[in-house]
Formats: sequence, structure tokens, C-alpha cells
Amino acid sequence: MKLTKWILPAAILGGLSFAPNLFSQATSTQPAAADSQQTNIQAYIELLRSNVQTTKTAVLTQTMNLNDAQAAKFWPIYREYNFELQKLNDQKIAGIQDYANNYDNMTDAKANQLALLALDLESQRTALKRKYYEKMRSQLGGVVAARFLQVENQLLMIIDLQIASQLPIVANPPKNQ
Repeated sequence: MKLTKWILPAAILGGLSFAPNLFSQATSTQPAAADSQQTNIQAYIELLRSNVQTTKTAVLTQTMNLNDAQAAKFWPIYREYNFELQKLNDQKIAGIQDYANNYDNMTDAKANQLALLALDLESQRTALKRKYYEKMRSQLGGVVAARFLQVENQLLMIIDLQIASQLPIVANPPKNQ
């Protein structure tokens, strides 16, 4: 099964993307092609990550409506938050790649492993937002911190919905299981 329809939605994840045919298996007779494809994928991920981050920054700039003093405190905290969020996003991308690589031959054990990874990453992301909400609240007050959390949650929900709407539901296991 070609899984190219997953590519763009998975790309949206925190500004991440995959090049076409990311999920197709490279054959052992084409290691140079596989390396080249992986290099192209990584370059594409970084390009779209930058584009999405630019858009996200523009949305935050407009929505947060910070004065100069608030902005001087907000943006360094936000950059720290975003750096940590990208680490979680990288793990989520690896999970999506693992899901795609195992989609046609999904076992109960692999499905469980991937489900637990998704739950763990969701918990880590919630903890990260809580951590940075508290940092923002201590530096900028509750209203600004709540606004940040609200806008960030909205952006993350849009990204998550775009990804989820395109990822196929895990299929029934092969009959030989």
C-alpha cells in the first residue's frame, strides 16, 4: 500500500513534513538511493519546519498583542518552549514512520508499542505546556500566560487534527496472527 497520502498531514506536525514516498521501503540493492531519499526528506522537513514556525510566530505575534516589555520576556521563554516541543515532535515523527513501516504487517505487540508511545508523548507535551505556562505566568502574569496556553492549544489541535485526519486507522491483523 502506498502511504504517500500520509505525508503532508504528518508534515504539519510542529512544522514538519515528509517528502513523497517517505514510507515506501528501500530495497537492499539501492542503498545509495535510500540514503539520498533520506537526505531529501530531512531537507524537506527542515524547510517546512521553518515555514510553519514562521507562520506560527506570526499568529502568536498578532494574537498575543504584547507590548515591548512583555515581548522582551515572552519570546525567550517561547523559544525555550519551542525547542523542547521540537524534540517531542521529532519523537512523534519517528513513531509515525514506525507506524507506516509496520502498517501492512501490524502485530498486536507493535500496535501496543506505538499506542503507548503516542500516549507517553501526549503526556510529555501536556507537562511541557504546564511547565512553560508556569514560566510565562511568573514572568508575565496569569492573563498573558493563559492567552499563550489558549493560542498554543488551538494551534496544536489544528496540527493534530490535520495529522489524524490523514493517518489510516490501524487495520485488522493478518490472518496468520
